[in-house]
Amino acid sequence: MSLKKLLVANRGEIAIRILRAAADLGLGTVAIYAQDEAASLHLSKADEAVALPGRGVAAYLDGAGIVALAQEKGCDAIHPGYGFLSENAEFALACAQAGIAFVGPGAETLDMFGDKAAARDLAERSGVPVLPGSQGATGVAEAEAFFVSHGAIMIKAIAGGGGRGLRAVHDAAEIAGAHALCQAEAMQAFGNGDVFVERLLERPRHIEVQIIGDGSGAISHLGERECSIQRRHQKLVEVAPAPGLAPELRDRLTQAAVTLAGAVDYRNVGTFEFLVDGEEFYFIEANPRLQVEHTVTEEVWGIDLVQSQLRLAGGASLAELGLLQADVGPPRGQAMQVRINMETIVADGSVRPTGGILEKFELPSGPGIRVDSFGYAGYRTSPSYDSLLAKLIAHSQGNDFAALAQKTYRALCECHITGLGSNISFLQNLLLHPEFRAGRLHTQFIDAHLDALVEGTDHQRLFFEPPADDLATDQLLGVKVDARDPLAVLAHGKSQSAQAVAAPAGGLSGPDGTVAIPAPMQGTIVSIDVAVGDDVYPGRQVLIMEAMKMQHVIEAEISGVLRQLPVAPGDTVFEGHALAYVTEQEVVIPDAGDVVAVDLDYVRPDLAEVLERQGITLDDRRPAAVARRRKTNQRTARENIEQLCDPGSFTEIGSLVLAARRQMHTMDELIERTPADGLITGLGRVNGHLFPDETARCVVMSYDYTVLAGTQGKNNHKKKDRMFEMAEKWRLPVVFFTEGGGGRPGDTDMVFSANLHVPAFHLFGRLSGLVPLVGITSGRCFAGNAVLLGCCDVVIATLNSTIGMGGPAMIEGGGLGVFRPEEVGPMSVQVPNGVVDIAVEDEEEAVQVAQKYLGYFQGAVENWECADQRILRQAIPEDRLRIYDVRKVVEAMADTGSVLELRAGFGLGMVTALVRIEGRPVGIVANNPNHLAGAIDSDGADKAARFMQLCDAYDIPLVFLCDTPGNMVGPVAEQTALVRHCCRLYVIGANVTVPTFTIVLRKGYGLGAQGMAGGGFHAPFFTISWPTGEFGGMGLEGAVKLGRRDELAAIEDPEERMAKYEEMVAAMYAQGKAINTASLFELDNVIDPADTRDWIMSGLRATPPAPVREGKKRPWIDAW
Repeated sequence: MSLKKLLVANRGEIAIRILRAAADLGLGTVAIYAQDEAASLHLSKADEAVALPGRGVAAYLDGAGIVALAQEKGCDAIHPGYGFLSENAEFALACAQAGIAFVGPGAETLDMFGDKAAARDLAERSGVPVLPGSQGATGVAEAEAFFVSHGAIMIKAIAGGGGRGLRAVHDAAEIAGAHALCQAEAMQAFGNGDVFVERLLERPRHIEVQIIGDGSGAISHLGERECSIQRRHQKLVEVAPAPGLAPELRDRLTQAAVTLAGAVDYRNVGTFEFLVDGEEFYFIEANPRLQVEHTVTEEVWGIDLVQSQLRLAGGASLAELGLLQADVGPPRGQAMQVRINMETIVADGSVRPTGGILEKFELPSGPGIRVDSFGYAGYRTSPSYDSLLAKLIAHSQGNDFAALAQKTYRALCECHITGLGSNISFLQNLLLHPEFRAGRLHTQFIDAHLDALVEGTDHQRLFFEPPADDLATDQLLGVKVDARDPLAVLAHGKSQSAQAVAAPAGGLSGPDGTVAIPAPMQGTIVSIDVAVGDDVYPGRQVLIMEAMKMQHVIEAEISGVLRQLPVAPGDTVFEGHALAYVTEQEVVIPDAGDVVAVDLDYVRPDLAEVLERQGITLDDRRPAAVARRRKTNQRTARENIEQLCDPGSFTEIGSLVLAARRQMHTMDELIERTPADGLITGLGRVNGHLFPDETARCVVMSYDYTVLAGTQGKNNHKKKDRMFEMAEKWRLPVVFFTEGGGGRPGDTDMVFSANLHVPAFHLFGRLSGLVPLVGITSGRCFAGNAVLLGCCDVVIATLNSTIGMGGPAMIEGGGLGVFRPEEVGPMSVQVPNGVVDIAVEDEEEAVQVAQKYLGYFQGAVENWECADQRILRQAIPEDRLRIYDVRKVVEAMADTGSVLELRAGFGLGMVTALVRIEGRPVGIVANNPNHLAGAIDSDGADKAARFMQLCDAYDIPLVFLCDTPGNMVGPVAEQTALVRHCCRLYVIGANVTVPTFTIVLRKGYGLGAQGMAGGGFHAPFFTISWPTGEFGGMGLEGAVKLGRRDELAAIEDPEERMAKYEEMVAAMYAQGKAINTASLFELDNVIDPADTRDWIMSGLRATPPAPVREGKKRPWIDAW
């Protein structure tokens, strides 16, 4: 053959199977392995073994890396085995492009049969029956309609196989849930979440046909396999040939498979799968690869399928291999494969994966018995891969299916596997089941007989087990020392030698006819509560053991008379050591008397202490603190949190923390004066009546100004760190009440120089752009507290707030003067300068605004209403020089009551607001013609740019309402670094990924208008205009003066010149009208203002939903 060196791109038993076949053909071999599989058995079967860079399944899916490795090692062929890359058309193509033979079908064939919808189409064109099903990728609505027409359905992944992305649905109400699960499974397993549906057959047989072809059109079949015994669509038992299959039906099945393979000039081996219902059959899918169950075909046909694969990949034809249909001959007897998996199956049918270190691994052998496995004694299994441990194959002559089942059962009884759980007893129960032995098989067999299959594990044990006397090894651990002396263990450690306490005579073997009560764990006997001759019964206390400093009561689980106690107080025993021997018999169980009712109102002292400490932190136990808040017309921190969170939803974290001042104050003083160390933190739900838990959940934090002026101490820094890390890990929004005085210099329980290493500000800054951050302040907020406030996405402040990077003491200490706190950063400063986003009257309104703000980031609402949109037709005055209020336009356009304006007092030429359109959150950026006629100055550009970042970070679409004569100009404006500030609109607007929509209300002039459209009118999803729109490359008057200067200068009469100038301006206004601009396709359209909401909703519906994000979309949101 032409192949020289083979890389096996797989692991486990199939890698070993391929490596052995290649070695027998004289091929050089290379095995690969993930970083966590260095001890895998398949490495020892290859000439070379090379580690992959990754771990787990992902390592074996790196197709490009594997091809590169094959080239590096001089391999001219790659065998993918099954699973992993075996059906990956791109991988097969990459092999071909690299000049490496892919041992399997070509990329085109893999692509065809990897798409189940395409495979169905091929079957229909070839005259092979298929179940009624949907065409191509199918949505929930289509699936529900199909259910109405056809009854129960099977939802199936279009790509891949192996039972993944597959759900049977008998109830129409379950379609949506099953559809979502199938899509998720398919996406995870195959990278393609598309599914389709077929009519469900209730109890069909699952029959597959093995084919082989050489790519020339020559196709042979190697009979069929029975694959009906499945657990949740995962095969457990396979048989060849299928028992009891009528010859005529067998011929039709095999001919259908050959026809399908011939339709694509199939090359290499593959399997075509069918459901059989009575005398009818239906094609369901093809597996263009070697199958797990290829073994049974090999046994009955006497053909090495893997060697045949390699020869075909090397260029051989079926004729050269002696595998033309006429040469193959009839099957020889029958074969059965059972899959030994690392799992147990319980009574409800659920599967529990197992794993561990194989202690014993002895498998059967002898005539007609084959085992393919990768296990060995001492091998540690990995949870990263599937549960298959071994395939046991039994082959017998003749067609007595019950005899084959018995032979397979006997072989299973010879399996001796310890160190982990397996499904061997389940398989043994299955092979003994009379219905199975009778060959009455179907795909629902396991579900139909589940109770019988999971009951009992009492089967023959046809392997060597040492006699009981040999097991009586020393089960006691260590030596006895004087438990009354705490230093005895240290004295023993210094001794030269010590005798371990020997196990009592007989070890684990007790008196004849007795049953042992085993130790449930390794530990030391503390006391024994029974004596020889005592009656024991379920629930009676036998003894007490200590393990890991905890005492465990050991109770009897059987009734009888105690015959022997092989342990004594002080003995340390292994898990499983006999603690007592009991002769089972009926005994009189004493009456326990009346059951004493539990007093549900009784509070134990330990709980009472906790409740007392928790109670001290609450407002009703702190009347003086509450009174101080009332003097300033403010609320307590707990009152604000109670209003913010849904009733009963706030769970406080760290309520028992105290200030780090134990060297200065007694514990009683700290408990009274520093509850929660002045920072209340926890988790709650906000707006839970509108949104589900996953979006209503929230981190809530509030400094308590009544505790050390809300300053930042050592322990409340730790609380902040904990909550910030929780918010980052679980993607929780944060609402932070930040009133307080900044750093606290008076904590004593630590040694530090400057304490600048605290991570709180780093952790909080890292949340920017990941989760919504809401800052609320009332009263004084200075230094570190102000930093936390300023890092928030939105700052909500009451009218009595004063905010500053340093308080009066810091200002005076820096020699900068003496000021009262209220003079540092009052609202009269912080609102117009843009620090405060939303100014409110008091804390009650602040909380209401915070709830409303969070709602935009929690999703859409179902119930909404809006004004009659015809009012927008009159919103812009007909007189183009008349000013109007753009805020009224926004209010009329948005859902009623949904507008929340941000930074209303800053950047007056720009309006930024969060609104809802038909319940959906939308961001509005609007020019304000009442300020500089809507010209964009530095502050307005900054305001709009930050708002765009905010909306983009959280996938809120943006609507721009354009009415601007352009960017502001002039020497005074340039003193504000206008060029840099205005250009933020172009840079950020061009890089947001949320849908953007620009609507021109009136003026759309020059660079300013382009800044309101992401840099150009064709950049948004759409740019449209109201009839009042007017357009120009710059202000029209200036354009006339510049462009027509010479013509105007030639007119000497001033009155005539003015008349000409006004005529020219009027002409440009006519040319720049919205309708004319749209006729040149500089706009997408001119619309009726009353249709504005419809246009926005049409755009929102036409754009795909935002993808689910694992991390940040934007690195951060500007604090400015």
